[in-house]
Amino acid sequence: MARPIIAIVGRPNVGKSTIFNRIVGDRLAIVEDKPGVTRDRLYGVGEWLNQSFSVIDTGGIEIDEEDAILKSVRIQAELAIEEADVIVFMVDAKAGVTPSDEEVAQLLFRSKKPVVLAVNKVDNLQRQDEIYEFYSLGFGDPIAISGSHGIGIGDLLEAACSHFPDKKEEEYGEEVIKFALIGRPNVGKSSLTNAILGEERVIVSNLAGTTRDAIDTPFERDGQKYVIIDTAGMRKRGRVYENTEKYSVMRAMKAIERADVILVVIDGEEGIIEQDKHIAGYAHEAGKAAIFVVNKWDIVEKDDKTMQQFTQKIRDHFLFMTYAPVVFVSAKTTQRLHKLLPVVVQVAENHALRVQTHVLNDVVSDAVAYNPPPTDKGKRLRINYATQVAVKPPVFVIFVNEPELMHFSYERYLDNRIRAAFGFEGTPIRILSRRKSSDSE
Repeated sequence: MARPIIAIVGRPNVGKSTIFNRIVGDRLAIVEDKPGVTRDRLYGVGEWLNQSFSVIDTGGIEIDEEDAILKSVRIQAELAIEEADVIVFMVDAKAGVTPSDEEVAQLLFRSKKPVVLAVNKVDNLQRQDEIYEFYSLGFGDPIAISGSHGIGIGDLLEAACSHFPDKKEEEYGEEVIKFALIGRPNVGKSSLTNAILGEERVIVSNLAGTTRDAIDTPFERDGQKYVIIDTAGMRKRGRVYENTEKYSVMRAMKAIERADVILVVIDGEEGIIEQDKHIAGYAHEAGKAAIFVVNKWDIVEKDDKTMQQFTQKIRDHFLFMTYAPVVFVSAKTTQRLHKLLPVVVQVAENHALRVQTHVLNDVVSDAVAYNPPPTDKGKRLRINYATQVAVKPPVFVIFVNEPELMHFSYERYLDNRIRAAFGFEGTPIRILSRRKSSDSE
């Protein structure tokens, strides 16, 4: 199921990125004591009392119609507000209520979303009284926090989580393969959806961002049930959207979380750009099965080497996803489209594949015998036992004498040997090293 979403918003320099980093437990956001450092939305995953959720860190909202950067930052913040289930409105205890805070408050009132008011920089008890003036913003009890000292974060998350919508049960059975099309605007996701379904279910337009929401369409082909999830490449509001390629990431991330297989759609005519790598990275990090779908292949000038050369470009650009097969199609002419669904089925099966423990250990033992682990400062990694503990994606735990001796290069070697033995085309696999509990070393 898709995680609930918290958006952190506020004017510049109130400490949003510091709080974001506290919540997600990683320094994903640039933290610098200058206004406007955070240009785009940042996304992370947090957890509170076994409740997992997504977090959006936004650029500071400043009302200045003449400044193009501030206007763009405000638009990004508005997108985050639209995607969020709960909004954390951050203000600065040291600065007090400012006109910009009041402007942001009006924006949030119009959103009609639950808002939790967080007063940052309350670094000690002496500053506690400074929060009371923020009642004037009209969002109820302010919560005193300190990003630099980690004070009040638990109270903030408890208040935010109390507004999450009730969980809905997944409406599709285990036998149904759910796949989502993701990609930057105007690569042909909606056209592909229609071509696969054989009918005009989704509005198609040459204007980037025509698709507004993720659309579920169940269908059946050759006895296999599917749900195709078409995501919004971008939302378009006026001219600023026509001149930018801001990707509605949270919309795609919701679809990624619900899907079994991700089709990363690339424009065959335009080629690969940096944004494609960011988008594909979300699918990889989520542990989903993935296929690269190169669309618009009908209009690409080609010879007998073009397909091979384009595949190599994908391998060079997406080094972290060498497991993902590449399919070349044309949504417009339906060229090679018949090859797509069989690949979807295959990678979905690999994503859910479970390997018998004794067979896995035979493969790992053979791999170790062929290429023993190297020594590190006189110590050698000893592999005792391996077992698969999860699917979707397949996760393997390898019990060893000293987990810190498991070098990433040897882990990659074991990954390659496991793939060579069992396939796993189209799915990431995870290898975790754990100390054998009975080991005395």
